[in-house]
Amino acid sequence: MHKIPTLFRRDPENRKRVLPEANPECQWVLDGQGTPTRKYDGTCVLLDEDGTWWARREVRPGRTRPPGYRPVVTDEATGKTQGWEPIAQSSYASCHAEALAAAPPQLPPGTYELIGPKINGNPESATTHELVAHADADRLDVPRDLAGLRDWLLAHPQYEGIVWHHADGRRAKLKYRDFA
Repeated sequence: MHKIPTLFRRDPENRKRVLPEANPECQWVLDGQGTPTRKYDGTCVLLDEDGTWWARREVRPGRTRPPGYRPVVTDEATGKTQGWEPIAQSSYASCHAEALAAAPPQLPPGTYELIGPKINGNPESATTHELVAHADADRLDVPRDLAGLRDWLLAHPQYEGIVWHHADGRRAKLKYRDFA
């Protein structure tokens, strides 16, 4: 699990906004490569190959890592570590249990977005807690230029953003709030 890079460079004066310059890591998107999918606004969870559920967790520098925490990557600029903690000790444990009870049996290993009434203020307007497989995210037909993407995202405020998936595993993202 690595943080997905943003398609355009961030404005150093206002890191919440993007500049009209491609992030070199993501040029492949502007070159027409990758599949654009809907970015859901929830919290990421992982079902590993052993059938164990994990919750995404960020640990800031100087903070104690929770028991059983599996660090994945540390951002050199911020010192924040991204990783996984056992879902049972996550603050989302009860929401996950509700979503899992309603999910089909034998979910495949992979990452999922946990959405619902008690997740991030429920921007997805879900009536119950649900698991959305990232592999099954809605495919989108979107432009591939800054102006077109800005217009498309501003016209679709119900979406948190877009994630592009390259066949080789690379990903890139762009969020509604990068423009709003």
